[in-house]
Amino acid sequence: MKIISFELFKVPPRWLFLKIETDQGIVGWGEPIVEGKTDTTAKAVEELMETLIGKDPLPIEDHWNTLYRGGFYRGGPVFMSALSGIDQALWDIKGKYYNAPIYDLLGGKTRDKIKVYSWIYGDNGKEMGAAALKAKQSGFQTVKIIGTDQAQFIDSYKKIDKVLERVAGLRDAVGYDLDFGIDFHGRLHKPMAKIMAKELEQYKPIFIEEPVTPENNEALREIANVTSIPLATGERMFSRWQFKEILSNGTIDIIQPDLSHAGGITECKKILSMAEAFDVAAAPHCPLGPIALASCFQIDTSCYNAFIQEQSLGIHYGGEDDLLKYIKDRSVFEYKDGYADIPKGPGLGIEVDEDYVREMAKTGHNWRNEVWRHEDGSIAEW
Repeated sequence: MKIISFELFKVPPRWLFLKIETDQGIVGWGEPIVEGKTDTTAKAVEELMETLIGKDPLPIEDHWNTLYRGGFYRGGPVFMSALSGIDQALWDIKGKYYNAPIYDLLGGKTRDKIKVYSWIYGDNGKEMGAAALKAKQSGFQTVKIIGTDQAQFIDSYKKIDKVLERVAGLRDAVGYDLDFGIDFHGRLHKPMAKIMAKELEQYKPIFIEEPVTPENNEALREIANVTSIPLATGERMFSRWQFKEILSNGTIDIIQPDLSHAGGITECKKILSMAEAFDVAAAPHCPLGPIALASCFQIDTSCYNAFIQEQSLGIHYGGEDDLLKYIKDRSVFEYKDGYADIPKGPGLGIEVDEDYVREMAKTGHNWRNEVWRHEDGSIAEW
């Protein structure tokens, strides 16, 4: 079997899909994307795919190492995201070739279902409480909320009070029947993050996500010293070599590698297994499309320390059914009582609706994240 061609599709709301075709008619799908840098990532995919045309797609480990180690410069979001999508597509081909889900080729399943969480939003306690109640009534056991908007190195306690008011509204509405994580998106700096973590303890979130940017991961130790809330990070870390430091220094409780950013299925399997040796849980990051989510489910199924999965249905940048429109059998991503069943089909376990992909690629997108500034005009973390 040989790889004979590939195509890239830039589709709304902010995704990039990759199709790799073989001479036996087996095709694989991947989702290589850096949100806001789609065209740059697509070009990186094109350059990497030059190496694979005419090759047997099955020796994935060798292909991964060739693409990663074959160039003098390596790592970073663009390169690793391009590699991630290629890796996903190669695994999809391999699973279809052997008529087996990818997790069977990775050693078999460790579970029958995986807990998923839903994003909820609210600008105040009343709105947050209503959103939490709706999520609970929809069957979710866990939700995630955005912690705060922009914050200076040292900022007003009004910023902290606003976060606490929203979280209090959530607890008032649903009590402790609904778990929640709180994502700060790297918007805090160490001084404010320490105060925030300590003040949030009374509301018992199951994790605080990315309180500081990954460039400041050394600050996690000081934050951990003032709170018992589990700390999570990893969506902007791109290889096992970046994860090994925070794992070895014992400052993190939950890792969140992204299957479309951190080297794909091949690399994230290793990252999660490495974390297991440090008694660290895993909750893969995935505010993306159906191919990325299907890849996450394969890893969740094969890794013992995966405990919950992010998913993008209803997320703020797209309509509630954007993800489902791109696959033929929407039941693959049906959630019941806060869990998703493990996909059983070959490869990624989904059938991409190629006609719809091609139609939406005519529309494309030019998604960019917002650029925020503080009141004094200085740039803020988004």
